Formats: sequence, structure tokens, C-alpha cells
Amino acid sequence: MQLTAVLIPAEEGGFVALNPETGTTTQGESIEEALANLQEATELYLEEFEVTSYGTPLMTTFEVAARAPGSMSATI
Repeated sequence: MQLTAVLIPAEEGGFVALNPETGTTTQGESIEEALANLQEATELYLEEFEVTSYGTPLMTTFEVAARAPGSMSATI
């Protein structure tokens, strides 16, 4: 079964790895370690829960306007 891996650089170093089909998430110091950990976590998940694949996911990016922390004003 082919599944999706999303890798995001972690603030503290290394990578966070996420599989959107199952929701499994893990981390690793390198891309290879993060992927290996994600594969193991996902295999363990699939031992307990069934997942149906609906084809190849479409991955893309989008932009949002960035706001400085605390720049939102509260109205009371």
C-alpha cells in the first residue's frame, strides 16, 4: 500500500513526519530517520485500524498573510 509522507523541518532541528491518511505523526533527526519512524508508526496503526486508500493524494502549497504575534485587537 502506498501512502503519503509530509515532512516538515522541526524548530528544534530534525523533521516531523506526518501521514495524512492515518494521522500518524513522528519525528527524526534526518529525513531518512523520520521516514523510517513514520513507516513503523503507520504499520503499527494499520495492525489495529483499517484504512481505505482513495487514490494518489494531490499535494500543493498555499500562502496566507502573516501577522505579528499580538497584532490582533480584541473588541469587548
